[in-house]
Amino acid sequence: MIGLLVGVAAGYVLGTRAGRERFEQISRTARTVATSPATKKAIEVGRQKLSDALSTTPKLERIADIDDSTSVYAPQEAARGQANLNGSRR
Repeated sequence: MIGLLVGVAAGYVLGTRAGRERFEQISRTARTVATSPATKKAIEVGRQKLSDALSTTPKLERIADIDDSTSVYAPQEAARGQANLNGSRR
């Protein structure tokens, strides 16, 4: 999305006849947007969501304790399925 905005801004700047003043105005605005904390936070959140979506490591959920130091874990999807099976048997 930011790349698209930069491309549009660059095309406008290169194609405009407004001259150096308009170029400086667009450059300042682009620099302000790119360095703003809100933009940085949005990029960080987007990267984290993408990383989570692409992660191959399953999220584990505790399903049983064997003793004080040993527990059984299963991927969340499997643990939910097991809970549904146990709930329907009662």
